[in-house]
Amino acid sequence: MRGLIVKALSGFYYVDCDGEIIQCKPRGKFRYEKVTPLVGDWVEIAPTEPGKGRLDQIAPRKNKFQRPSVANMDQMIMIAAQTIPVTDPFLIDRVAAIAELKSCEPILVINKCDLESGDALCRCYHSAGLQAFQVSAKTGEGMDSLRECLKGKTSVFTGNSGVGKSSILNALDPRFGIETGEVSKKLGRGRHTTRHVELFRLEGNAVIADTPGFAAFDTEVTELLDKERLAYGFREFVPYLGQCRFVGCTHVKEKGCAICQAVKVGAINKSRHSSYVRLYATAKEHKAWETK
Repeated sequence: MRGLIVKALSGFYYVDCDGEIIQCKPRGKFRYEKVTPLVGDWVEIAPTEPGKGRLDQIAPRKNKFQRPSVANMDQMIMIAAQTIPVTDPFLIDRVAAIAELKSCEPILVINKCDLESGDALCRCYHSAGLQAFQVSAKTGEGMDSLRECLKGKTSVFTGNSGVGKSSILNALDPRFGIETGEVSKKLGRGRHTTRHVELFRLEGNAVIADTPGFAAFDTEVTELLDKERLAYGFREFVPYLGQCRFVGCTHVKEKGCAICQAVKVGAINKSRHSSYVRLYATAKEHKAWETK
């Protein structure tokens, strides 16, 4: 039987086979081969008893992410906010670069627009060639645009704690009934109410994944350690690659760098380039063998 892993919990994988959820244990060969099934994987299973089965084979993946542990994602829906808690643009850029390098479309959704406008942040990412729009899970503003964006796609939702990921999912479909947590005024962040990755289905052939939040991405370093490829994680840089005066340009501060010149004249946002420079500095500190 062929199905989609929709949840992984306590060593069990819950596989959706034409609407029937089957609890599966993976074959021992996966541990021997050091292969871990992921939520989003298409798999072959063999039923062992009613409602239970054995996970036998994983189909080739379009992409995979280590944190959160998901595979075959079409879109990375990055939830941010411009009021408590305020999302650090560097965190957005880091996640967007990971998505770009994994052939997963990064899309910025700024929640709580009823409390604080996200116009400036939207302009920044629109100028970078990314989709970005504002919503309010509380008032419903912008939610129709988000629903349209999700149609026919498999999307992973992520965002720093407290920005309203679970509230947005509940607004998309009240059947979710996902627990939400209040934002601590003292700490400026919310409680992590999502403790595992799980796929949900919406109307319009949309499949979405809720994840434990940006904190997991914040500890992930291996995705961005290849300094030679890092510039390709910033799509507005790509038209300028190969146009620098010197071969091997790092696009940090060299003379004759086409990207630095684009930043100088305002064709590339300074904030985005600053994020690239920070990520490049991290990548530069690591040796090639550390990414393997």
